[in-house]
Amino acid sequence: MQRYLTNAQMRAADEYSINTLGIPSETLMLRAGRAIAEETEKVCCGKTVTVVCGTGNNGGDGYVCAQELFLKGINVAVYAMQGKFSADCQREKLRYGGAYTDKICGDIIVDCIFGTGLSRAVSGAYADVINAVNSSGAFIISADIPSGLNGDNGLIMGVAVKADITVAVAEYKIGFILGSGLDYCGKIIKKDIGICLNERHFALACERQDIAEYYPARARNSHKGTFGTATLICGCTKYVGAPLLATEAALRSGCGYVKLDCSPAVKKVVAPALPQTVFGDVGLNSSAIAIGMGSGVSKSLYSKIEYLLKNFTGTLIIDADGLNSLAKYGTGILKDKKCNAILTPHVKEFSRLTGLGTQEILSFPIKYAEEFSAEYDVILLLKGAASIICGEGKVYVNTTGCSALAKAGSGDMLSGYMCGTAARGVAPLAAAVCSQYVMGLAAQIAAGRSNDYSVISDDILKNLPEAVTHIIDG
Repeated sequence: MQRYLTNAQMRAADEYSINTLGIPSETLMLRAGRAIAEETEKVCCGKTVTVVCGTGNNGGDGYVCAQELFLKGINVAVYAMQGKFSADCQREKLRYGGAYTDKICGDIIVDCIFGTGLSRAVSGAYADVINAVNSSGAFIISADIPSGLNGDNGLIMGVAVKADITVAVAEYKIGFILGSGLDYCGKIIKKDIGICLNERHFALACERQDIAEYYPARARNSHKGTFGTATLICGCTKYVGAPLLATEAALRSGCGYVKLDCSPAVKKVVAPALPQTVFGDVGLNSSAIAIGMGSGVSKSLYSKIEYLLKNFTGTLIIDADGLNSLAKYGTGILKDKKCNAILTPHVKEFSRLTGLGTQEILSFPIKYAEEFSAEYDVILLLKGAASIICGEGKVYVNTTGCSALAKAGSGDMLSGYMCGTAARGVAPLAAAVCSQYVMGLAAQIAAGRSNDYSVISDDILKNLPEAVTHIIDG
């Protein structure tokens, strides 16, 4: 399992290491600069290197990096930004004995302009330099984080360096995988420089071996009832595809029964395509229930959700028009429940639920997801390029997936698979984390066999078995 830190958590770790553990800031800067130089040297192969140094501590790391490369005889020059220097940066600038350049050029450019402390939009000379770095045609290595990328949310602060490699100093930053981080960081290499953490509440990203725990060997001495019943309440005359996708995903999750509570029009479509499905009215004896996919917003749907919240004791997943119905008729019913509830909004649906603007949510996604989860005592899965899952005082981020998922039907499949996963006995928070990971991995496999453009929902469904096999077998 990997941890991802916010800017504030990284600053606190720096301060703890310096002020409490007594590691001098000079020592940490030397280690950071040498770590960046080490990764730069690996791709040098006789090429020219330009290190673009800002005036803060990220620039100080750059001067150390340049000095290390200079001492090893590598053809390196520094492009120095002007302004007020931090004490550590000024010290390392004075120590640097190599060449300077007034051009943004070279085979390799090392971006040491801004670190995670950037708090305003990039403009003026700095924006010009970043644009020049991006248009240089060079192989770009960013120190700690691509300059201009927000370390807390992955948003581009006016303009940002698009790196081929990001050398993450000490820890991964949450901005690497939120927003545009996945597109701008390139390959991420973490380098330990001895910074120690003094807290333990971090966003966590599960890895294959973590998810494998939710796929234990199944006993031969088992039957359908052993693996639970997943019930889906979804679809309407206008949206017959959603229940079809959700049902097939649930069938592939490993649960024993999949029941579909739907209209006759929907049954006519699903029954011949998926004859394993059981049709009928919802039963409270189901292990897990998912509601809202392709249902249409209505007071009737809202009343069903209210009934289930008050009477059902399993895991209830509320998605799509279930969320939109809550937004329209009131979220207060979430506070009076017997079940474990999982809500799976994308950003626009979350905006409707909370009244917050989408840009405000994107600026503080973890903060608002945690607050909503705590206020309503629900598990919240905020879908995005890297989905955020909050519940039980924990935060997870999902790192699998690709743009092939950015198509209608993906959320329906996720809810169906999650319902089946919870039904077979996986705890609610784990079911949310596990299902998002598997769906993302299946999309990656499907895209790898064709491309992100051409993948359709059926391709992802067909690759769910291979995704699970990969998780189990490694």
